[in-house]
Amino acid sequence: MKREDDQQLWDLLGRAQRVRVSPFFARNVVRKIRERPERFHRLRIWLTPGRLAPVAGLAIAIIAAGLALHQPTSQNAAERAPDVIANIDPQDYDVVADLDELLTVEENNLWNDDDTQTL
Repeated sequence: MKREDDQQLWDLLGRAQRVRVSPFFARNVVRKIRERPERFHRLRIWLTPGRLAPVAGLAIAIIAAGLALHQPTSQNAAERAPDVIANIDPQDYDVVADLDELLTVEENNLWNDDDTQTL
């Protein structure tokens, strides 16, 4: 910008009070920059072995407890009733008993169709 472009601005700038810079200005700026904490300073503090080991142990304990509580209880095959019997209403037990008896009689029948074909 040339002085002729805006004479009023240059006049105003000429009347402004001059700022005196300290002779140690550059040193003070560099010191402030070095004092600023680093970007990952907090993360680096948490990743020290003294803090990381207990936190990792606690996380593993919480995961193990969660898995232990959510495991379904397993039953032996002998303790578990078959699905067919589990779906039968209590009123139908007599009918099932009669069907079991009928099947037993049918197996012991002497006049089975297979025997008559061989005669």
